[in-house]
Amino acid sequence: MIPPSFDYHCPTSVSEAVSLLSKFGGEAKILAGGHSLLPMMKLRFAEPANLIDINKIPELRGISEEGGVIKIGAMTTENQILFSDLLQKKVPLLPEAAKLIADPQVRNRGTIGGDISHGDPANDHPAIAMALDATFVLQGPGGQRRVKAVDFFHGTYMTDVAEDEIMVSIEVAPFASKTGYAYHKLKRKTGDWATAAAAVVLQMSGNKVSHVAIGLTNVAPTALRASAAEQLMIGHEITSELMDRVAESVRADRKSTRLN
Repeated sequence: MIPPSFDYHCPTSVSEAVSLLSKFGGEAKILAGGHSLLPMMKLRFAEPANLIDINKIPELRGISEEGGVIKIGAMTTENQILFSDLLQKKVPLLPEAAKLIADPQVRNRGTIGGDISHGDPANDHPAIAMALDATFVLQGPGGQRRVKAVDFFHGTYMTDVAEDEIMVSIEVAPFASKTGYAYHKLKRKTGDWATAAAAVVLQMSGNKVSHVAIGLTNVAPTALRASAAEQLMIGHEITSELMDRVAESVRADRKSTRLN
């Protein structure tokens, strides 16, 4: 199908983009990589009267470390994450997970901020952000505010971003020494969304778990932080019996979230 007509805007600064969002309100949509929005427009599930393309805002791109915090611009592409020396050294879960996202063509255009802001429970970065205890920086007419990843997703395609706000960056802490991590993804074929996936960040003190964070993809209306399962692991050795209890806890959390 062909999307309905719309007016196209291409701001060159965050303030200009915010001004356009304030002007058009619910009649506007942000265009980042476009892999989620454009198919929805073609199917007429989304019919914005105004499309605001933020690809020419340089301040939304890049990966840096400032004051002990890794800052990733919302328009940073999956390929830039995949090949970032800083992330490979400081937050290796992100480039490791990027290998599993879609295919090279999509990774060349798809952005981390677009993946998160879309609010699709099948997207990869929401659960990864939860496991990293990430903070999202949003900017609107009143300035910037920060929202924790666990507080950001309210429902399928529903997030904490207001109509006149834009996500500008993602903030994560560098991994402590000897931090373990993984993103395991079940999918039907290469390039597909996850049937289900789990992101884990783990630290040990001796043979016992001292820190663990578990983010789950596409098992509930939003990405899910498995907090109850994490608490089962803290202070305990990792055994097959413990993993059975953790799996049961995750299933219970998933069922409870779907019912709610």
